[in-house]
Amino acid sequence: MNCPILNKKQKTVRNISLLLIVIALIIWLGYGGDILTKTEVLVETNDELFGTVKEWKDQFVLGLDYTLGIIGGIVAITITTLYLLRTKKV
Repeated sequence: MNCPILNKKQKTVRNISLLLIVIALIIWLGYGGDILTKTEVLVETNDELFGTVKEWKDQFVLGLDYTLGIIGGIVAITITTLYLLRTKKV
């Protein structure tokens, strides 16, 4: 990924942003790769009286919707920073 148009600071910003995007995707996959974010999950518990009972448990599960929002923020900040760090050669 050697781009002659970018200067050294811009390449550093680009590499850091790509690393942050990869980290965000790895975290999303670590949470299970769900498409939508969940704040509760359905858990089956064994009850002596009723047998198997399903209950909702408070648990955050990161979804692709929040992950894409984070990635969009990273891209917006990266584009702005690359624009501000440009060199003016004539």
